[in-house]
Amino acid sequence: MEDFRVLAINPGSTSTKIAVYQGNKSIFLKNIKHSTEELQGYCHISEQFEFRKEIILRELESADIKIDSIHAVVGRGGLVKPIESGVYLVNERMKEDLKVGILGEHASNLGGLIADNIAQSLPNTKAYIADPVVVDEMQPVARVSGHPRFERLSIFHALNQKAIARTYSKSLDKKYEEINLIIAHLGGGISVGAHHNGRVIDVNNALDGEGPFSPERSGTLPSAALAKLCFSGEVTLAEVKKMINGQGGLVAFMGTNDAYEVEMRAKAGDEKAVLIQDAMSYQVGKAIGGMAAVLKGKVDGILLTGGIAHNPFLVDYVKEMVGFIAPIVVYPGEDEMQALAINGLMVLRGEVEPKEYR
Repeated sequence: MEDFRVLAINPGSTSTKIAVYQGNKSIFLKNIKHSTEELQGYCHISEQFEFRKEIILRELESADIKIDSIHAVVGRGGLVKPIESGVYLVNERMKEDLKVGILGEHASNLGGLIADNIAQSLPNTKAYIADPVVVDEMQPVARVSGHPRFERLSIFHALNQKAIARTYSKSLDKKYEEINLIIAHLGGGISVGAHHNGRVIDVNNALDGEGPFSPERSGTLPSAALAKLCFSGEVTLAEVKKMINGQGGLVAFMGTNDAYEVEMRAKAGDEKAVLIQDAMSYQVGKAIGGMAAVLKGKVDGILLTGGIAHNPFLVDYVKEMVGFIAPIVVYPGEDEMQALAINGLMVLRGEVEPKEYR
């Protein structure tokens, strides 16, 4: 019986999720919420390192999980340099980039740092990250925007998209590297990726301004109107950034980032909620259609995942728009903790070789 144990660590803006898997089975799962009061004393994310690490160790001790029973620690990949998909051993270069926030400051940057610190205290245990949001496999032609000063960036839900892609591939009794997929992750941000033979050759920047709007993000906006607003004197740069990421999308239209609340308001007959929900669904379908063109119509499946994939109205709307392209399969929700653990297990089982971050 397999007895590999993997500790998965996923720091978010207001929470720290931890899980312990023994083989493919979860034996411990905890979502630790952090109040605004707890975090307001920290000016920078990096300063939360000890606070979050100690909470993780306390929770494991309370659950009577011996830290020396862990064979690998996998942290949520943060904003490191753009890298190919895969499992990466945490090394000194990666830790430095995570500490300084080479591509930005985000709580997920702590994932690899805490994983490494815990692993360092254990004999024969190593720390890894897997499929961070900056996974970049875009083909050269997809990087070109309409102006040389602006290159298209690959920032998306790589961990969940890759995990769902492998799950669907197994259902076809094929390898992920043998098929073409379009995957739409529908969450706080929305990313739609074209997966060609195991590589995401095109995807929208789901963080700061591209693709469908989402609960908190504006997605693609009319550029001339946005430029005019920026020079109007009515808003600051910080306010514009918030419009794009944080206070855009459903927040701007409906006053809430809760997609389920908007779904219920639409179901109850709120005409504005119906329109905005339909518009979000429409933009998802439109983006999927674009990715079908990227794959030249050779699509083995369209997969809808993320929390909003629970919404039957959105799913039906998208199916009506793009069902002619390929079979549509819905994987509602996301299980990032399982995905992190499985990546660690694949290394321990010798199924994949960890990559080196350079």
